[in-house]
Amino acid sequence: MRNICVHGHFYQPPRENPSLEAIELQDSAYPYHDWNERIAAECYSPNATSRILDTEQRITQMVNNYEHISFNFGPTLLSWIEPNVPKTYQALLEADKSSQEKFSGHGSALAQAYNHMILPLANTRDKVTQVKWGIADFKHRFGRAPEGMWLPETAVNTETLEALASNGVKFTILAQRQAKRIRKRGTRTWQDVSGERIDPSRAYLVNLPSRKTISVFFYDGHISQGVAFEGLLDNGQRFADRLMSGFSDARDWPQLVSIATDGESYGHHHRFGEMALSYALHHIETNKLAELTNYAQFLERHPPDHFVEIVENSSWSCIHGIERWRKNCGCNSGGHAGWSQEWREPLRTALDWLRDQLIPLYEDKAAPLLKNPWSARDYYIRVILDRSPENAEEFFACQATHPLTPDEQVAALKLLEIQRHAMLMYTSCGWFFDELSGLETVQVIQYAGRAVRLAQDFLGNGLEAEFEERLAAAKSNLPEHGDGKQIYEKWVKPAFVSTAQVAGHYAISSLFESYGERTRIYCYDVSREDYSLQAEGKQRMAVGRARFGSTITQEAATLAFGVLHLGDHNISGGVRHFDAAETYEDLKKTLAETFSKADTPGMINAITQAFPESPFSLRTLFRDEQRKIVNNVLNESLASASAAYREIFENHAPLIHFLNNLGIPIPPAFQSAAEIALNSQLKQAIERPELDIDGVQSSLKEAAATRVKLDVSGLEYALRTRLEKEADAFAGQPADIDRAQSFRKLLEFAATLPFPVNLWEVQNFCFRPLIQTMDELRPQAEKDDAAARSTLNELAMIREKLHIRA
Repeated sequence: MRNICVHGHFYQPPRENPSLEAIELQDSAYPYHDWNERIAAECYSPNATSRILDTEQRITQMVNNYEHISFNFGPTLLSWIEPNVPKTYQALLEADKSSQEKFSGHGSALAQAYNHMILPLANTRDKVTQVKWGIADFKHRFGRAPEGMWLPETAVNTETLEALASNGVKFTILAQRQAKRIRKRGTRTWQDVSGERIDPSRAYLVNLPSRKTISVFFYDGHISQGVAFEGLLDNGQRFADRLMSGFSDARDWPQLVSIATDGESYGHHHRFGEMALSYALHHIETNKLAELTNYAQFLERHPPDHFVEIVENSSWSCIHGIERWRKNCGCNSGGHAGWSQEWREPLRTALDWLRDQLIPLYEDKAAPLLKNPWSARDYYIRVILDRSPENAEEFFACQATHPLTPDEQVAALKLLEIQRHAMLMYTSCGWFFDELSGLETVQVIQYAGRAVRLAQDFLGNGLEAEFEERLAAAKSNLPEHGDGKQIYEKWVKPAFVSTAQVAGHYAISSLFESYGERTRIYCYDVSREDYSLQAEGKQRMAVGRARFGSTITQEAATLAFGVLHLGDHNISGGVRHFDAAETYEDLKKTLAETFSKADTPGMINAITQAFPESPFSLRTLFRDEQRKIVNNVLNESLASASAAYREIFENHAPLIHFLNNLGIPIPPAFQSAAEIALNSQLKQAIERPELDIDGVQSSLKEAAATRVKLDVSGLEYALRTRLEKEADAFAGQPADIDRAQSFRKLLEFAATLPFPVNLWEVQNFCFRPLIQTMDELRPQAEKDDAAARSTLNELAMIREKLHIRA
């Protein structure tokens, strides 16, 4: 009679450069590469290996939370998780399979409308495609059809429910305020339940104009709010008690207490929130307080006996309906007094105009190539999920009007990509926050910019200018950013990537790393045809020719390049086409001869003359490679600077100690020298092949004595990375006494540091191998096997250091 279902909506705003299909370095996520990586480390992965602790805070169980809750992951997020956090990705797939066994054949994973578009604001075609793409993505990953689908921001209207029902979706989840009125099956009397008065303990049925039906669950808003804003995840027992408070003895039917929450609450927004979730569900289940279920199982066991009418154009995150995504309705993130969101309406108006310009372009240009352009767009998700040439050929064999030439295939793919980005530009995050120049809003404008640039191949340049003028009506709250047009010029245009830029990137990076005959640079395949590298002292010159092809549109070009490195950051070069092979060979010979003469001005002049139209330098590199090469170039300078700071610090350390003892502020120059010198020294000591424990301890004592501020994030990350590598090796051979001793000493050292080291991944590596090996060794140790006893003692110490209960 009592059932509990916790739903987690796991989603992050997309962050990739649309031209590269990859996320570039985000300094704000330090020490991680980007925010996806950081949130994965804080939330997505911890929920796959959550902990249940005993009263002494030792790990008794590791739990895959996803097996016990209902969950959905945004498809665009899963496309990042699959290659970047493969263990977590596999844990999600395994959780769905395990939940089918646990919940009468019903998996707990739900689908999601593809790219988090507010569906009531979308045109009919986009609604349908978003649903079809979400279902296809789900089937591709989970190997089954979804029973339920999460609507972005739970934004809903009748047409949206029709799109779900028409594609076989059985149910969705809404907020209580999205219910208008209900009536019991077999009666004609409607009861007004507006204002969040609907009872969320049962499923409801919606009759649609098409005569189809769809079930709806309304999550308990009060408990869900408690998770997000009232600190329920600070204590697992309090969370369990609050879930149980949703039941009522006044009900005489099978009750469902269901909550819907941002998945990122469990670990990212609330540290260790995943453990509170694990404890709460474990406590409820083991004490038989209620039965854990998921929506599909509950729906099968207890079909709806009430009908409901929804509030049209409503959502869970805007009390004004869906106005947050098209007007200045007053909903905002808070903390910016005086800011206006008047920019929301002109931004949407500009995007609607662009979408409507792209529709006739698509229909006109795709008609000769694709049997049914709109059906082909729905089917295109299969290409997005697998960009291999073989899969693209299969797509065209099914969808094309005739066997397409390579140029026709490129045209068709560009048209389909225009449509993909014309939907991506409506990702809801672009309107959710407070400022036009925010990362999320710039991201949706970048998608629009990508669609515009692709459309230029068919329409010329007029579309972009008109689009920019319409963006100008959207005004930033920050004077330095002006309006949407200025933002487009400042951030969107510089992010565009041409094939020539990819070639320039390849040329420069080839000076610093060795490429094979074939390599991948983001979404471009590079096939090298010729390459030569000459070096003389610090100076280097590379000349080559390669074919650069987009894995997205299949557009390709063969380009020659020449690049000259004069040392430090002085890099210059260029890219160009060569119609004749002998012309390229002549150029290559001329540049080689000039370089051999060590004539620096002559070399620079030769490169400039050889590549007059597409010059490039270190500035033109993509951000990750640019940072890597800058670090490489500056290593010697940084080492010299660190040595200089170290010398300054050592020469004045006694004076710094003296000033500290007197309570006199340290002069900024001395303080800076001490911080740079000691933090650099600590990081180097931690990263050495043989960890310099004495050096670390000595530097830490100096830092404490001179009151130096440690780079805790950087140092913790460096040591954690080292520990995880050692833990992985130990987990492979836990019975190796030498390896166990080495690992134990490293753990003991980590415990002495003046900052905590995150042992989460270390514990994941060690938990099962450690317990299993100890169980295997105990019988031998009890038989007076000295080696077994010694190893068992060593493992017991490691277990204690890792807070694991045997």
